[in-house]
Amino acid sequence: MRVTVDEDKCCGAGSCVLVAPEVFDQRDEDGIVVLLNAEPGEGQHAAVREAAVVCPGAAIEVSE
Repeated sequence: MRVTVDEDKCCGAGSCVLVAPEVFDQRDEDGIVVLLNAEPGEGQHAAVREAAVVCPGAAIEVSE
């Protein structure tokens, strides 16, 4: 799995951080997503997929 984020689409809702905190974080100054792990382990795949689904800005892209 490979994860990419589009900071321009991110609205700073933080849903991704709640669902997959090992993979996503937010910048302190504006809440924009920070990708911590572009290639998460198998144990995190379900959470990353869920984060992509719940992202209100559709800023997370997952490729297998």
